[in-house]
Amino acid sequence: MQRFKSILAVLTEDSLYEVALARAVHLAKLNGAALTLVDVIDAAPGELGRLLSALQGRRGTEIEEDVIAYHRDRLTRLADTARAEGVEVTEAVLQGSAFVEVIRMVLREGHDIVIKGATAAAHGKGVLKGPDMHLLRKCPCPVWMLKGPGDGVFDTILATVDPEPHGDEARDRLDRLVLDLATSLAERDNATCHVAHAWRLQEEYALRHGRYTSKYQGEVDRMVEREKEAAKTRLNALLANYPQVKRVHVHMLKGLPGDAIAEFAETHKPDLIVMGTVGRTGISGFIMGNTAETILHRVDCAVIAVKPEGFVSPVTLEATS
Repeated sequence: MQRFKSILAVLTEDSLYEVALARAVHLAKLNGAALTLVDVIDAAPGELGRLLSALQGRRGTEIEEDVIAYHRDRLTRLADTARAEGVEVTEAVLQGSAFVEVIRMVLREGHDIVIKGATAAAHGKGVLKGPDMHLLRKCPCPVWMLKGPGDGVFDTILATVDPEPHGDEARDRLDRLVLDLATSLAERDNATCHVAHAWRLQEEYALRHGRYTSKYQGEVDRMVEREKEAAKTRLNALLANYPQVKRVHVHMLKGLPGDAIAEFAETHKPDLIVMGTVGRTGISGFIMGNTAETILHRVDCAVIAVKPEGFVSPVTLEATS
């Protein structure tokens, strides 16, 4: 069972921070976890003072102190609502690039998960802007991104997995991390956990529509069926240790993973998707894979992005990062 002991909630003013706070408090109470709330001033220490020094009658440093005090007061008010729920809370106002400073705090403090509302939009939903995507791509711990007012409560979780045919241990460990997290959250929130795996026969379209199609259609059909059965076997082996996932909630989706999973989510409307973010350029500082990028940009529900073991963030504690 996945347990969280240290939760970091990012409550910037431009985000769906109330939804993020509600979910962070709920998760902290379920796990008996410590909760840290952060707000971020989008300027390095001293930068505001220099920018505002031209204002007459006030020193730039005084104005910067006022801005910091405003953010601290705002964060204290939000923290008081969490303390009223019996949650142990600390607060921190960070200065600098939001995603960089949040990741540095994770590196310093060893938080188990980051919870953040997506950037607020005029229609009341959240949209994933550049800083949100950077956080999802580069944060070493799981990132829970909430995209709508109702994302703090969920009944249906979708875990996406991709068991490899060639015995990729790193990929298999990531799939298990995804399933551990999804099933634990489902158990604690009394939600239903679905599992989806997308499979396909590579170049099936070319095989069917190239030369000599009529001669080889039967063989292509058999190749497709063999690929489906092999994928099902790999998925069943992965799920053997997760009896809490009912077979009726296991879905074999044919097609490119990003598109197939996004289409499934658009039709079945899960409240939360838990997925791995494997890229093909190596683990250390990897680029998020096309599957994860496609899902993140197409779905409207909350998403938890999980990194593989051994992932090293390209953000470091040094100021030059």
